[in-house]
Amino acid sequence: MIARTTSGTNRDVANGATSRSSQTNRLARGNVEWSTQRDQNGWADRPEAQLNALLATDQRVTVAAAESCSGGGVAQRITSVSGSSAYFLGSIVAYSNQAKQQLLGVPAETLARFGAVSAECAQAMASGARTAFGADIAVSTTGIAGPTGATERKPVGLVYIAVSYRETGHCEEHHFSGDRGDVVQAAVDRGLALLVSAVRTVLASEAQS
Repeated sequence: MIARTTSGTNRDVANGATSRSSQTNRLARGNVEWSTQRDQNGWADRPEAQLNALLATDQRVTVAAAESCSGGGVAQRITSVSGSSAYFLGSIVAYSNQAKQQLLGVPAETLARFGAVSAECAQAMASGARTAFGADIAVSTTGIAGPTGATERKPVGLVYIAVSYRETGHCEEHHFSGDRGDVVQAAVDRGLALLVSAVRTVLASEAQS
């Protein structure tokens, strides 16, 4: 599976002005970056646990989510960890285009030009969630989990995952394999991992300032 990353300011990404590079995505179901060994504290190395370890006692940073194809899975995983209320503000499940526009402020032009399953829409969703909740960082997911909904240009398994923080945007394009559940799970896994990475970046920046 190949991941194509898209980076730029929130406005740049929303307007389609992006830079792209290829990288190998290792975060697929069954081949994840954390172990499958459970210790006495639970899944301590899972991204939601890492997020809690970073933020539960440091309330300088808050996070939120905007979910389409993951259907609330990111929020469920975050809130499965005790203490997450200290930093997690909430998630907006915007499944339809109408919801994306009304709840997240995704421009109609973005949906018309690029579609709901696009880097531009994902970044607009993340930016919209950050604004709606007043969060420091927000993550978003939008994609085609299947088995229906695919087109020639947008196959089943295509997922865009974005983060928005401090007027900066970053979006990844992934092609996940497996059935609908596999694709959704992979999107949630990668969304959480990307959120953890963004939190670490922000905390490191604050430590240097």
